[in-house]
Amino acid sequence: MFVHFFHELKKANVPVSLREYLTLLEAMDADVIDRRVEDFYYLSRSALVKDERNLDKFDLVFSHVFKGLEQVGEGGIARIPEEWLRALTEKFLTEEEKAQIEALGGWEKIMEELQKRLDEQKERHEGGNKWIGTGGTSPFGANGYNPEGVRIGQKEGRHGKAVKVWDKREYKNLDDQIELGTRNIKVALRRLRRFAREGAPTELDLDGTIKATAHQGYLDLIMRPERRNKINVLIFFDIGGSMDSHIKLCEELFSAARTEFKNLEYFYFHNCLYEGLWKDNRRRHTEKLATWDVLHKYPSDYKVIFVGDATMSPYEITYAGGSVEHWNEEPGGIWLERVNHIYESCIWINPIPERHWEYTPSLQIIKQIMGERMFPLTLEGLDHAMRELSR
Repeated sequence: MFVHFFHELKKANVPVSLREYLTLLEAMDADVIDRRVEDFYYLSRSALVKDERNLDKFDLVFSHVFKGLEQVGEGGIARIPEEWLRALTEKFLTEEEKAQIEALGGWEKIMEELQKRLDEQKERHEGGNKWIGTGGTSPFGANGYNPEGVRIGQKEGRHGKAVKVWDKREYKNLDDQIELGTRNIKVALRRLRRFAREGAPTELDLDGTIKATAHQGYLDLIMRPERRNKINVLIFFDIGGSMDSHIKLCEELFSAARTEFKNLEYFYFHNCLYEGLWKDNRRRHTEKLATWDVLHKYPSDYKVIFVGDATMSPYEITYAGGSVEHWNEEPGGIWLERVNHIYESCIWINPIPERHWEYTPSLQIIKQIMGERMFPLTLEGLDHAMRELSR
């Protein structure tokens, strides 16, 4: 009976496999859940969704395929605890709204009337003041108005006064196509990992403890170093000028990167890489570091990430003296080529939407220098970028 559900997930580009579908059926046959839609929702989500970025797509498909099932069956409303509703009353409603509810006879009267109408109503209703439906003034339904009602089947509140919201989509911000956030970026950066155990033994080795205890005949606790991500990352951020409009997005990327990569070093540059870098933008003119010193300090096993819009005059990349801030002895393109020669894993992340790239000559030049390894600052772009660095 769930074949249609499986095909709808495939149509929505949720990568669900036949093996996962069979696992869901096995769980149903084993009666691991009660016969409730909510329980089936959590079970099917656990069995069929491998990547949290697809959770919102799953919610949309589930709502579409099983629309209305939460209202089927006798006594369904009895599963809403009266104590829960009363607690919400005390927390969210004003004294005036509480008085309006009491004028109708209180929660007991409202819930009795809802059960009665569920028993009596046989079809969809819209625009009225009694039946459960949409667009009316009945205390029960969706997309209408009544200050003391129960919302059923509505995605969001229109007046902010309903007691219960049945349709919730809590994972909208995890989709590939939406605006980035620090949490979302962390999800994408996790593809770039290489774990190793080094340092002081502070973690209990359960398997080793069991084996050693069985061998010795007494409890023998075995400890081991914590498992850490050993990836070394070097990030160069373009700062100032046209990058000012991308500050928030770059801050989120920086925050996520510092959390995910324990061995991370960062430096700033303006427009293009030249002979000087800096760590503090307030002292960029007085405390510069020689680019050569940075490249000599960090070995070739570092993963290098440039973050910038690559929007500038082409002369800043191709000519000596092309920089807008100082006289550069060598073209910026030469420095980018040196970085690519030293570090095998080197990419450029661009906050400008990819559909606009072809209209900027300087961007095309840098993209060519980087060996076409330029990726947009989106979840999908970061995913491809981390795959490239993982090679």
